[in-house]
Amino acid sequence: MPQNHLYILTGASRGMGLAMAQQLLRSGNTLICIARSANDDLTAEARAAGVAIEQWQQDLSQGEQAAHKLQAWLQAQGPQAFASATLINNAGMIPRIAPLSASDAEDLATALRVGLEAPMQLTAAFLGATDTWTVPRKVLNISSGLGRRAMASQAAYCAAKAGMDHFTRCVALDEALKPHGAKVCSLAPGVIDTDMQVQLRGADPAAFPDRQNFANLKTGGQLTSPADAATRVLAWLERADFGTNPVADVREA
Repeated sequence: MPQNHLYILTGASRGMGLAMAQQLLRSGNTLICIARSANDDLTAEARAAGVAIEQWQQDLSQGEQAAHKLQAWLQAQGPQAFASATLINNAGMIPRIAPLSASDAEDLATALRVGLEAPMQLTAAFLGATDTWTVPRKVLNISSGLGRRAMASQAAYCAAKAGMDHFTRCVALDEALKPHGAKVCSLAPGVIDTDMQVQLRGADPAAFPDRQNFANLKTGGQLTSPADAATRVLAWLERADFGTNPVADVREA
């Protein structure tokens, strides 16, 4: 049996995605990173650790391109190539913060393509290409509390994450019917000190009523570092009961 574990990670060039990629640079892992830009430091760290890594530069607003490439790559590897295979859909984006009535149609489309359409396309490609594999397979979708709680001026982001939660529930039902079905989970990672938080704190208060709440999280020291958040998320991925609840939160017991 192969001893190599495959991880496919989107949005790996910065923030929690980069932190997860760095923590996955362990002996016995193969890492495929999909993001708009490559991270040269990550390549150097992988080389130093002796870990196989590929960085695919792909705009996930064109998720079908990434999905086709992933499907072809997995089919070329074959069912005996890895001891396990995991897809982590981490990439997401917040369009310009504004009420829906003041939102741009193109911005909305891009946010939904990156945050919902691409994860669905990549999950379909991953599960389809590995459907005959008998090794453990997992899909971890990085969701948000805003997929479960509405917020003004955040319609696109909230909708994308709510859609992610619900499509994960559907996929869990699909996979439960198969003899070697994948385990899937849409996981909220908590509130993390990333560029997205800077964007929220810097929004126009007139357009974003919750701006001060996000500023208070920063000043109150309530934001988790990307590295700590990555550690908690990857620990959840390794839980024996991963996928038992297809929609979860790292702050749960």
